Amino acid sequence: MGEGKGAPKQCFAIDVAQQDPSKFFDDDGRPKRTGNMWTASAHIITAVIGSGVLSLAWAIAQLGWIAGPAVMILFAFVIYYTSTLLSDCYRSGDPVNGKRNYTYTDAVKANLGGVHVQICGWIQYLNLFGVAIGYTIAASISMMAIKRSNCFHKSGGKNPCHTSSTPYMIIFGISEIILSQIPDFDQIWWLSTVAAVMSFTYSTVGLSLGVGKVAEHGSFAGSLTGISVGKVTEAQKIWRSLQAFGDIAFAYSYSIVLIEIQDTVKSPPSEAKTMKKATLLSVGVTTTFYMLCGCMGYAAFGDNAPSNLLTGFGFYNPYWLLDIANVAIVVHLVGAYQVFCQPLFAFIEKYAQSRWPDSDFITKDIAVPIPFAVKPYNLNLFRLIWRTIFVILTTIISMLLPFFNDVVGLLGAFGFWPLTVYFPVEMYIAQKKIPKWSSRWVCLQILSVSCLVISVAAAAGSMAGVVLDLKAYKPFKSTY
Repeated sequence: MGEGKGAPKQCFAIDVAQQDPSKFFDDDGRPKRTGNMWTASAHIITAVIGSGVLSLAWAIAQLGWIAGPAVMILFAFVIYYTSTLLSDCYRSGDPVNGKRNYTYTDAVKANLGGVHVQICGWIQYLNLFGVAIGYTIAASISMMAIKRSNCFHKSGGKNPCHTSSTPYMIIFGISEIILSQIPDFDQIWWLSTVAAVMSFTYSTVGLSLGVGKVAEHGSFAGSLTGISVGKVTEAQKIWRSLQAFGDIAFAYSYSIVLIEIQDTVKSPPSEAKTMKKATLLSVGVTTTFYMLCGCMGYAAFGDNAPSNLLTGFGFYNPYWLLDIANVAIVVHLVGAYQVFCQPLFAFIEKYAQSRWPDSDFITKDIAVPIPFAVKPYNLNLFRLIWRTIFVILTTIISMLLPFFNDVVGLLGAFGFWPLTVYFPVEMYIAQKKIPKWSSRWVCLQILSVSCLVISVAAAAGSMAGVVLDLKAYKPFKSTY
């Protein structure tokens, strides 16, 4: 091409340079966000619906047809309201042009600062540690359920098929040790899609089996007040009812990722306005789904509703459908374990590097060639040893306390008040500069204190459940 035909090139370059950068970048210099109400709703629903749905039938069985659905609706309202408060804290200062907070901790730091940031961090990391234990228990029980389901089918129900969860916890632990060495595992693009498909698969199977069981019986089981005294003692009725609160709270826990989801939303309109609509839609959809799963499970089994709908063997057939559901649970939890643990891994490794910057053991990567791979794998000895110890620790604790329902209730109770209620309320008060002792401040504090009482009660009920289960449990020996 001759020089005389080069002029149009120059003109084109000038046109690109003169284009408004705001078409490609947001006010913080990051690439333009493209999320909307529908994508945010999808993210929230994916984050909320998980293994917590499996214990809802048991929770409603403890509370009955009146209190069970009422408590679920109450939790849905609290979650929705505090989420709207939290969404107003995405930007500091001006709600339209203020500085963005990219994570939950960033929002706490910007709005509250000081010791609140350390407390929030510790609660988050302890909660993540507990979730790792809960997921190990849930995944091993599902693996064990597949083995038992097939055993029941082969023996025609004559063999009790007792088996231990310990070997399956070891298998799960080994797989997590391997996966934990993959850098940025939680950033793999298809992971959330797989998680969404798996969680909806096992939730829908549980719902369908409950509906089928009710249709088979031709009536709804259960009572207005839940499991009757006589089947359990009065003290057990109280403790189990309180534990049910923790189970329901765990099923709804997603506040910790709300700010990250909001950071994907485009503006205008303001991110907070879009997020409030997304929260209303997603909490509505989730609550409807939870009510169906929990209520149909209770309607199917009444007082005998199992603590885990798909592994408690209220259902024996079709065994292949149970197997599909339990495989979906295992696949979901294998990935979810890594997604939840990555922030904790990153925190410890970042701290170690800042504390001992000259240590080759901590900072040096060793290039390990992998056959057929484009790039070698960067092996870090500190990452290898610390993450392996972490997985081993969570696996051992899971073996010592393999009580799915109790652990779920405890996790729900521990995370509900501080992360879902206290910090969002306090950040909102600071953000909006609400005067102390004003009517709005008093109402928000009443909400916070009420939820604290519920969390403490739920934790007490779950601890009582652990103590009761430990009386009959022999570590590494008990079978199911």
